[in-house]
Amino acid sequence: MTSTDVAGSGLGRPGATIRAARLHGVHDIRVATEPEVPAGPGDVRLHVSAVGLCGSDLHWYDEAAIGDARLDHPLVLGHEFCGRLDDGRLVAADPCIACGTCPPCRSDREHLCMNTRFAGHSITDGALRSTLAWPARLLRPLPASISEEDGALLEPIGVAIHAMDLAKIRPGERASVHGCGPIGLLIVQLLRLAGASAIVASEPLEHRRAAAMRLGATTSMDPGADAGRSGRPPGLDVDVAFEVAGTNEALADAIDGVAPGGRAVLVGIPEDDRTTFQAGIARRKELSLLHSRRMRSTDLDRAIALAADGRVDLAGLITDRYSLDEAPAAFATLAARTGIKVIVRP
Repeated sequence: MTSTDVAGSGLGRPGATIRAARLHGVHDIRVATEPEVPAGPGDVRLHVSAVGLCGSDLHWYDEAAIGDARLDHPLVLGHEFCGRLDDGRLVAADPCIACGTCPPCRSDREHLCMNTRFAGHSITDGALRSTLAWPARLLRPLPASISEEDGALLEPIGVAIHAMDLAKIRPGERASVHGCGPIGLLIVQLLRLAGASAIVASEPLEHRRAAAMRLGATTSMDPGADAGRSGRPPGLDVDVAFEVAGTNEALADAIDGVAPGGRAVLVGIPEDDRTTFQAGIARRKELSLLHSRRMRSTDLDRAIALAADGRVDLAGLITDRYSLDEAPAAFATLAARTGIKVIVRP
């Protein structure tokens, strides 16, 4: 089924209220009752079932900012979400509302839209609320084999798919993943499906290294404890590296471990909106450095197909579940990094 199969009803509810969790400042999440936002043309009402908290949400929570965007009003976060229509059908959402007219949009690269609105970013409220109106064209009906919680992880799969597309990995190639949070662990699974001959998982947290090994990594290492005399993990010698931690240290490890002529894909978002690395090493190896941004619109459909067939483990990534009223505790757990994936159930 496609977005054209989605229809909604009952969008005008005068006086209706909802519950929403808004970020007011650093570590300041407040849950309150507020008026339901009227739906616009082409929108349908979605009763939010599950929202995954993401590393980008953590930037907002820890810094009241992400990249060059700054919090200037209370914002509802949450861009990994699924929900039910008024008729009960479960749907997944593409969080990117592209303009459709700028040069990237006209070249089928809506994820690079110059006028994009994105759920839980800038002026566009996200999904940490009981209901929201969202464009019907950005919703995808889900098969019965995908649960509500799994549906909230489809956008992260799409992000991992896009990073894999940029890497252009071929069967038999060797790869490393630097940072094994949810996106990194999904990349590990996609590398296994793509036929990588070696998958090195570099991650400082033991429980995430264990998850990487369970999901398909052939080797895991602690980038600090396993560093050689150079201060970096020795002997990776891979064809492609994925930097998913958003730190200069992880990127340095990735560049050091890639063989000459290899590729490094930057997926992580740095705290201060700056990434630095030793140019000499990358230049001598003639590495290709690729930046990955979100997912393409078609990647959501590919993610649904992977999840529907059970080719990726989603439920095994979820370690913590909270209600909407427990959103402040959910973000505290996200910041503590004691688990893997935190889900909020509005």
